[in-house]
Amino acid sequence: MPFGAACLDDGSVRFRIWAPRSRQVEVSVTKKKKVLSLSPQAAEPEGTEGWFELITREAAPGSCYQFLIDGQHKVPDPASRFQPEDVHGPSQVIDPASFAWQDDQWLGRPWEEAVIYELHVGTFTRQGTFAAAEEKLDYLAKLGVTAVELMPVADFPGARNWGYDGVLPYAPDSTYGRPEDLKHFIQAAHAQGLMVLLDVVYNHLGPQGNYFGVYAPQFFTDRYHTPWGQAINYDGPGSRVVRDFFIHNALYWLEEYNFDGLRLDAVHAIFDRSNPDILTELAQCVRQQFGPGRLIHLVLENDNNAAHYLDRDEKGRARLYDAQWNDDIHHAFHVLITGETDGYYCDYAEHPLCHLGRSLAEGFSYQGQASAHREGAHRGESSRHLPPTAFVSFLQNHDQVGNRAFGDRMAQFAEPRALHAALAVLLLAPSPPLLFMGEEFGADTPFLFFCNFGPDLAGKVTEGRRNEFARFAKFRSPEMRAPIPDPGLEDTFLRSKLDWNSVGQAKHDEWLNLYRQLLALRQQEIVPHVESGSRSAKYEIHAVTVLTANWKFCDGADLTLIANLSSTEATFSSAPAGRMIYAGNSSLHSELETKTMPAWSVAWYLQP
Repeated sequence: MPFGAACLDDGSVRFRIWAPRSRQVEVSVTKKKKVLSLSPQAAEPEGTEGWFELITREAAPGSCYQFLIDGQHKVPDPASRFQPEDVHGPSQVIDPASFAWQDDQWLGRPWEEAVIYELHVGTFTRQGTFAAAEEKLDYLAKLGVTAVELMPVADFPGARNWGYDGVLPYAPDSTYGRPEDLKHFIQAAHAQGLMVLLDVVYNHLGPQGNYFGVYAPQFFTDRYHTPWGQAINYDGPGSRVVRDFFIHNALYWLEEYNFDGLRLDAVHAIFDRSNPDILTELAQCVRQQFGPGRLIHLVLENDNNAAHYLDRDEKGRARLYDAQWNDDIHHAFHVLITGETDGYYCDYAEHPLCHLGRSLAEGFSYQGQASAHREGAHRGESSRHLPPTAFVSFLQNHDQVGNRAFGDRMAQFAEPRALHAALAVLLLAPSPPLLFMGEEFGADTPFLFFCNFGPDLAGKVTEGRRNEFARFAKFRSPEMRAPIPDPGLEDTFLRSKLDWNSVGQAKHDEWLNLYRQLLALRQQEIVPHVESGSRSAKYEIHAVTVLTANWKFCDGADLTLIANLSSTEATFSSAPAGRMIYAGNSSLHSELETKTMPAWSVAWYLQP
């Protein structure tokens, strides 16, 4: 890694930083109370001037240090591996070789087996640490999960944050534990047969504790704007080093921490007119670095529905990215089972069942159509040629729960029958499903938006958060918005912690048993055929409320769904062929023989 502090074989430490605005860079080694000068380095390649480097024996693993810019500004290492005193404090030298990995035999799992469980380390357990989360891995494996996805852990300002305001992308946040704690968590997950994915943010840096502007303003550009702050400079002067900084960050998490994959947050807010663009170059570097021997999975969140990033090669393997979070399927489900049509749900209000059917069979529902929510802009690219594994499906995730005003979960406001039906569709469809922590036992605790900024920013965040909801009818006036929880209060964070004591109570066990049964059925009946590859898929709408969808797999199997996702009984022409592998209730089989679908009923058929 060309950035940061590296422990060399001879016992010395190499400090290296890109600071093109600076005339002089020094490193202050805290305990030794020494300030050492870094030497300017020749630019390679041309246009990357501004490197400073020092190799010294005055530092060692465990040493804390800060860079001193032009004798005035003390800043953390932008590639710090650990910040024991948060983002404004000194960085610590970490020797990656000091952790004794014991999972050398682990090469990952095929993407076709993915059942993803998204969690926020700080609220997943009462302690909010990597070590405490590790204690729940056995529970997750027994649930039927095959991949744990961590919301961003890169160092953020303060004691609590969702993680999307990180400012030091290489340093796991100290509130969760030390680097070796995270590595131990990943190693323990692998021992349980679980992949571990990490959410990373490459579209912006957080607003507090971000020192790049002091010594490397080339990290940012004014030519583009994001909803969260300055855009990263991926295609202007100086962008070669910026691109390398984030590409190495991806490689770092995958190599130094043995993560099995990355989910890149909101890449529609990454602006880059280069060829190849940063998303393409990053994925190419990852694929080249690890090759086919180790299974590494890359996932996008991309509101643009840019299907070309998900293309497969002649063997059906992802050329760049394995999958994208499929907002279309979530939004269609949400409208169907809740009736809510505010905000972006308006795009799915007219024919939600058609949107759901198209999402199941073709991946994206929006494949170039005009979006009313986006003022008529056309959204998406054709995705029907892609396999179902290219789309991650979900009913809940951190955004869809946390961006509700009161962080309420679907089990708290949706009719149970409707939610049961949606789960039976989601968890047995060929696309990899994603669960959000706690949904599997119908958690009563909310997941609220929370942060811990300093006083100069906290008030603005609170006001901005409440004003986001002004476009909704029930929050039109300031008085109606006043009860929305204050993100800066510690209580908002504490209320978001899962209540594990509720597991074992009757209503929560009913949900948990449903998830376990459906995921066991998925593993037994669905995954073996998904692994063979998909040849084709289609969907049809019958009697207005009945959806059928069919997938033909390369091993010759046919999988068929029939579902009445409405509150009224419906009729249909004929039952699908094959063996019924799932029915929502014991009488459904006989009712289907009379060509009747009860309200909120789902059946799956499999023909070898």
